[in-house]
Amino acid sequence: MAELNDTSIQTIPKDDVLVIGNGMVGHHFVDQLRAQHPECSIRVLSGEPRLAYDRVHLSEFFSGKTADDLAMTSAEYYQDLKISFHIDAWVQEINKEAKVVTTRDGQKYAYQKLVLATGSYPFVPPIPGNQQEHCLVYRTIEDLEAIQASANVSKVGVVVGGGLLGLEAANAIKETGLETHVVEFAPQLMAVQLDAPGGRVLRDKINELGVKVHTQKATTEIVPGEDCRYRMNFADGSHLETDMILFSAGIRPSDALAREFDLSVGERGGIEINNFCLTSDPSIYAVGECALWQQRIFGLVAPGYTMARAAVSHILHGDSPDTLAFEGADMSTKLKLMGVEVGSIGDAHSNTEGALSYTYENQALGVYKKIVVDAEQTTLLGAVLVGDTSDYDTLLQYALNGISLPEFPESLILPSTGDSAPGLGADALPMTATVCSCHNVSKGDVIAAIDEGNCDLGSVKSCTKASSGCGGCAALLKNVVDSELEKRGVEVKKDICEHFAHSRQELFHIVKVEGIRTFEQLIGKHGNGLGCEVCKPAAASIFASVYNEFVLDKSHIGLQDTNDTYLGNMQKDGTYSVVPRVPGGEITPEKLILLGEVARDYALYTKITGGQRVDLFGARVEDLPDIWQRLVDGGFETGHAYAKALRTVKSCVGSTWCRYGVQDSVGQAIDLENRYKGLRAPHKIKFAVSGCTRECAEAQSKDIGVIATDNGWNLYVCGNGGMKPRHADLFATDLDSETLVKYIDRILSFYVKTADRLQRTSVWMDNMEGGLAYLQDVIINDSLGIAAELEAQMETVVDTYQCEWKTAIEDPESRKRFRQFVNSKNQDDNITFVQERGQIRPATEAEKKSINVVELA
Repeated sequence: MAELNDTSIQTIPKDDVLVIGNGMVGHHFVDQLRAQHPECSIRVLSGEPRLAYDRVHLSEFFSGKTADDLAMTSAEYYQDLKISFHIDAWVQEINKEAKVVTTRDGQKYAYQKLVLATGSYPFVPPIPGNQQEHCLVYRTIEDLEAIQASANVSKVGVVVGGGLLGLEAANAIKETGLETHVVEFAPQLMAVQLDAPGGRVLRDKINELGVKVHTQKATTEIVPGEDCRYRMNFADGSHLETDMILFSAGIRPSDALAREFDLSVGERGGIEINNFCLTSDPSIYAVGECALWQQRIFGLVAPGYTMARAAVSHILHGDSPDTLAFEGADMSTKLKLMGVEVGSIGDAHSNTEGALSYTYENQALGVYKKIVVDAEQTTLLGAVLVGDTSDYDTLLQYALNGISLPEFPESLILPSTGDSAPGLGADALPMTATVCSCHNVSKGDVIAAIDEGNCDLGSVKSCTKASSGCGGCAALLKNVVDSELEKRGVEVKKDICEHFAHSRQELFHIVKVEGIRTFEQLIGKHGNGLGCEVCKPAAASIFASVYNEFVLDKSHIGLQDTNDTYLGNMQKDGTYSVVPRVPGGEITPEKLILLGEVARDYALYTKITGGQRVDLFGARVEDLPDIWQRLVDGGFETGHAYAKALRTVKSCVGSTWCRYGVQDSVGQAIDLENRYKGLRAPHKIKFAVSGCTRECAEAQSKDIGVIATDNGWNLYVCGNGGMKPRHADLFATDLDSETLVKYIDRILSFYVKTADRLQRTSVWMDNMEGGLAYLQDVIINDSLGIAAELEAQMETVVDTYQCEWKTAIEDPESRKRFRQFVNSKNQDDNITFVQERGQIRPATEAEKKSINVVELA
């Protein structure tokens, strides 16, 4: 370091690497650097009041995700990695000679290497009136909070900008329950990614979803409105009134620091970088949306990640031949906008000289597909997909890797007419083929991971991080891993356990086709040994799904796990929960009183659940029949909380009470719960029904979600909470109740028929080749010709429903099972409780030694 006169600067501890900005790319840089250099000192300065979060899924904030849900890191994670960090640390000065930066509050930090990951900011068109209170932007968590606050006092919202970000913003406004409009200056939506026909199809589909699109509109001013807060006047003389305006008309690189402190910037903005992401200063790098490479700004996260890795490589290896260089990035993208699938690959606009194109459009389904090929029709140059992106992964590999096209290229996008479209298996991909673009994982990287001993999909994911970004490569990654394992002689087993050389799906078919009704028959004909804790409950579930016989029948009782054996969830102290069904969350005062009386008389802990029912905890096994006798006599049924079955159908109060409701959500929820109660499945199933798009019932986080519209019901499928939450996908729109039930019948029967053991609906659909589009084809279009069979199977389940607790208490033999000890009527004296907040809870081991316990009546 050069000698400096400012002794205060010389005394500042110098970090090896100082990072300004902690967005997705800045965080990825830090992760990569620490993974490759465990000892270097790293300091992060975040201008925002929080650490990195997922901007790609910002709109999910309005469907229930919190800032914590969107977080990509935490203070604890950085502390564990020994990374120094500061939030609300806005940098306002760079001293390049001293290698020191100064924050707004006067703090100084020294560096050996500086990385600018300052990202971008929203462009707000210079429209008179654009600075008013409810004129907002869509970029940060704080922006989202401002949008929600504005939406709470608004009825109409407008997004200015019809590009990718604009449509994401429109989805956010729609999620708040506002009437939503999109105003776009260009003649079409997503003009960068889509051609004109694709833009038209996208516009039609978004209009059908209730978002009104206005193209070729230039806003001249924003003035007070008559019916709404504002009026937007357009250059063509028309106008639009709205209460809130959200500007999402593009981004600009955050390059203010570079401009002020003499780093080279482009004529139109952006910090100029070379192939190693170095700026004009040899100690300063720039990555992500603030960086300008060969006069290009890359507005997607995957190129930013690649820049981050290049910068890390150069910091660690200098100009070594092995140093990773940034050489541009593929800007292909696949996304879902308000439930509409959109994909764009390469030269989507046929700009290449001599290019030819093939197009397919299905107006009835709202599907548009186009591929662009070279003049010789041997190489794929680009593609546009709207309404169905099931072909995206295959087309992307053709484009990225120069794979020769089939004899008839149009077969890649035409619907199947008996013969399958030409497949592109894992073996056809070159070693350089990119499997995961988010983390730049190639097929060669996957094979290297397998060679190093990672012999299952989970291990390969952990080793390479493939499929841990957007998740869009999950199916391709699995295909590559399975193919490579099979080549090495590693059997990719689907056996349910050592006793059956069959998957759950295969066992289901065997049971159904051969009419097998007992485990002895099943294992005698198709298995070996005596069975185990894996195959026995799985077989019991299959028998229940197919025949719906009483689970405690003599032929089935030995197959059940503990919860099903006692028709209740065993708790940590050996007691059981009692969970009556409360369809749709609707309950009479008389039934509430009965629950209270039972809880009081048996000293049970009571809890209102997220599924809108009352759980009673702490019931001794010998008391269960008497408790349920009272509940059944009072009109309750089992809630199946102990089973892999339908649990609850959550609902809001809907149009009956709510001034925003447009349909009777409670009535619909009760009808659905009463129809599907008792359905045994590979895993638990949860429903919800919301009476309007405000979504108070959180339907889009359920296996089956139903949201009311003015014209009927929108159906969402395959969402879930849990350890790996997943947003449900929009399956069909504006359904009448009869069609809604028909589709749900088919979906659930297909799930029961084909899913793996203990597989949630979300994983089931994601693992299907074609995903949502394939499921829609099977259910809506009956592409497999099994719709009638699926409906008949559901009718069998509905017609044979029985309350398992009612059957159990009416059967003297079943009641005998409910006792603590086989040869004694004594209670288990190890079960003790203490008082807390006016109710019981299980006593700890230390508390059991005390006399302060609660005796059951």
